[in-house]
Amino acid sequence: MNTDDLIARLATDIAPVRRNAVGRRLATGIALGVLVSIFLVVVTLGVRPDIGPAMRGFPFWMKWGYTISLSIAAIVMTAQLARPDSRSLRWLWLIAIPVLLLAGVGVLELARTPPGEWLAMWLGHSWMVCPWLVLTLAMPIFVGLLWSFRRLAPTRLRAAGAAAGLASGAFAAAIYCLHCPEVSAIFVLTWYSLGILLAASVGALLGPRLLRW
Repeated sequence: MNTDDLIARLATDIAPVRRNAVGRRLATGIALGVLVSIFLVVVTLGVRPDIGPAMRGFPFWMKWGYTISLSIAAIVMTAQLARPDSRSLRWLWLIAIPVLLLAGVGVLELARTPPGEWLAMWLGHSWMVCPWLVLTLAMPIFVGLLWSFRRLAPTRLRAAGAAAGLASGAFAAAIYCLHCPEVSAIFVLTWYSLGILLAASVGALLGPRLLRW
């Protein structure tokens, strides 16, 4: 049997993959993880009591805009790396946009704030726990993405794990906004981002082990 015959036999009766199958699979995994993370926030941390008024203010939407933008950019990367032909990450530069925009807001905040108050604005009231809570909330979403990858075919396992961790951390940070009362852009840029990077690091560490197929 020559190579062409072998390929023809292997391809016989193979059902075509549905359009956007990768996106649907990833969306299902994320949705399952997000539900668990929201449940954890509601049951263990509690939704901030002033969530209604907070959602009418700029700081809340600043945090959500930053975290959701990172989530979208990270999930685009994850979808690329879920395929076996992922050679170049064409949309990697998108991650820099929300970071730079939030950094600009932070600079404006510092310019309007007396230097003696900068440290308090940077640390807030929860800097010691914020990154770890984001990391904890990211784990159910990361597990959901691992489930998604079981039917996909990544070849760059460490990069795929890092992208999945980054997406998990960004979605978790968006969910954490339901509890977090901090309002400073420089706080969000530092401590939210640290939690997201921790989740990406966990994904990069575990990717080669858990994403094999």
